[in-house]
Order: sequence, then C-alpha cells, then structure tokens
Amino acid sequence: MAFPFEEHLLHMDRRVSSGTRDGMETAVVVVGRTYATDALDLWRALTTPERLSRWFLPVSGDLRLGGRYQFEGNAGGTIQACVEPELIEATWEFGGGVSWLTLRLVPQVDGTRLELEHEAPLMPGFSDVYGPGAVGVGWDGGFLGLTLHLADPGGAKPPEADPEWPMSAEGKAFYGTAAVAWGEADAAAGTPVDQARARAETTRKFYTGDGPGMGAAEGEPTAGE
Repeated sequence: MAFPFEEHLLHMDRRVSSGTRDGMETAVVVVGRTYATDALDLWRALTTPERLSRWFLPVSGDLRLGGRYQFEGNAGGTIQACVEPELIEATWEFGGGVSWLTLRLVPQVDGTRLELEHEAPLMPGFSDVYGPGAVGVGWDGGFLGLTLHLADPGGAKPPEADPEWPMSAEGKAFYGTAAVAWGEADAAAGTPVDQARARAETTRKFYTGDGPGMGAAEGEPTAGE
C-alpha cells in the first residue's frame, strides 16, 4: 500500500474511560481525527450506502432516525439520533451483545473532526484480558479506510478491507502500532502500566493472527471491523 499509515496514526487521538448505563458498568473508548474536508462530505461518506461500501462494509436497512441497519457480516443496530451533518447515535449489536456508538462531526479551521465514542458493557474474562484495544484497534482500521477513501473517493477498497492484510508485514506494523497506542491510552486512564501493556499485546496478537481468537476468552468482541 503506497500510503504513509504512520502519519495517519499520528493524527489519531484516543481516550479511555468508564461509565454506567442501565445500572451496568461500561468501558468507553473515544477515537478521533480531523479530515481535510467539509462536514457535509464527511457526513455523506459515513451515511451513504454506496460510499460506505467502498471503505467499510456493504450496509442494508433504513438509514434514518429510528431505522435499523445491518453491515454485511458484522454488526447491526438501531439509529437513535441523526442530526445532519453533526451527530449520529446508534446501537451496535454484534455476537449477541449490545453496545452504543456516538459519532460527532465538528467543523475545524483545517477541516472536520470526526469523533467516535463506543460504549460497551464490561465483560469479565474478556474486557480484563484485551482491554480497550479490543474495540479501539478495530476502529483504527475503520478510520484508516475512511482516510484512504477521502483521499481518493473513487478508488478501490482500502487494503485493510482484505482479511489477509492484517497478517502481512504492513498490516502487522499498522495493527501493532495501534495496539501500543491503545495500551498507552489504557495506562493514561489509570490501568497499571504493566497490565495495560500486556492487554495491548494480547490484542495485537489477535488482530495480526499471532494469537488465539477473542472467542478463546469469555464473551465476544464488539470491535469495528
């Protein structure tokens, strides 16, 4: 891939926190970056089925407030808020579990910032093994695909959409760097450094095929792609 993904990763920022929803403890990951485009173009890249299929996955359903959507081979859910071109809130239903997404588009001097928040219930035997990178690294891949799409909207699907790419030297480098970054965010949120690094390494091994699947731990992942 003739693309400096290291530079893309430098533009990303990541935060980790905890919360509660309906009496349940939750883990919250927030990932964002600014794209050199206007809010309406970014909104259309996020909400137009034809454009979504170029950089993420084919999607079906009713993409409007109250509608249900389904990404091919991945998550589906219900759209709970939709304010063009500013805000999307939706459930993210995958593997029998439900979590919650919030996407915010904020105009900046140099483009539009996209911020994605993913809140999921804590799952003993899974959350403590993989940490926030379990979902965060997946969303890093999604942001990479969006970056490539915005740079060339008519281009082919990004290489990260190829299931073999994470096992390539380039893919391993990308996901390894992303996993380390999520380990740093985990530690910044208060997790002991050694534990945060161990969880990040377990997540890296999963995404690059160097370790067991996440199903080996209790629960199932609710990651991006």
